[in-house]
Amino acid sequence: VQLVESGGGLVQAGGSLRLSCVASRSIFTINNMDWYRQAPGKQRELVASIISSGSTDYADSVKGRFTISRDAANNTLYLQMTSLKPEDTAVYFCKAQIFSLSTWQDYWGQGTQVTVTV
Repeated sequence: VQLVESGGGLVQAGGSLRLSCVASRSIFTINNMDWYRQAPGKQRELVASIISSGSTDYADSVKGRFTISRDAANNTLYLQMTSLKPEDTAVYFCKAQIFSLSTWQDYWGQGTQVTVTV
């Protein structure tokens, strides 16, 4: 599976961005899809998840501000980010997880930079 993220950029605190992640195969063939982020000098952290049933989960730091969703027709995963804060600054990565041949396989995109200024 190939994943291509887009939508990052520079935004002022309080602003919004929508990230997109286009998959090379139907997202309904993907068990789980996640958004991660990695800030300079920090470990990569899970931001939001959506599983095949459509159930979602969020890191406490983004609950109520970020929304993960998917568009099956366009094989695209989204992350709508609102009320952005400087601490949201990071490279955001899309991950797809597929259970195949009795094992979980993870696929990552190349990342998209989000910078939030005060």
